[in-house]
Amino acid sequence: MSKKHVLKFNQANPESVYSFDAIKSGEKWVETRAATEKYTKIKEGDILVFECGDKKLEKEVLHVEIFKNIHAMLKKYKVTDIMPNKKTKEDLESAYYSYPDYKEKIEKFGLIAFEI
Repeated sequence: MSKKHVLKFNQANPESVYSFDAIKSGEKWVETRAATEKYTKIKEGDILVFECGDKKLEKEVLHVEIFKNIHAMLKKYKVTDIMPNKKTKEDLESAYYSYPDYKEKIEKFGLIAFEI
């Protein structure tokens, strides 16, 4: 039985708004989060409900994988699969590390990738 999980995007953050729109258009097909307990409960076949302000979008999880770090994740995915407006590993790291405590969370838990 599939479950629904809400993932919120901060509409005050232009990067978050861009990501939401890129998911909606299909340009972004890999959503990532620090692999904390909250996200490791999400399984293939579940539905992700993306929220950005009053906009909502639902996508089915096609594949889930946990990576030890950004470098390991980039062996499977291109930077543009994860953040279409970024071009390099350094751009991607800067974006992740701009979120509060994200560098520490990634070091502690790794990253979980959802193909949608």
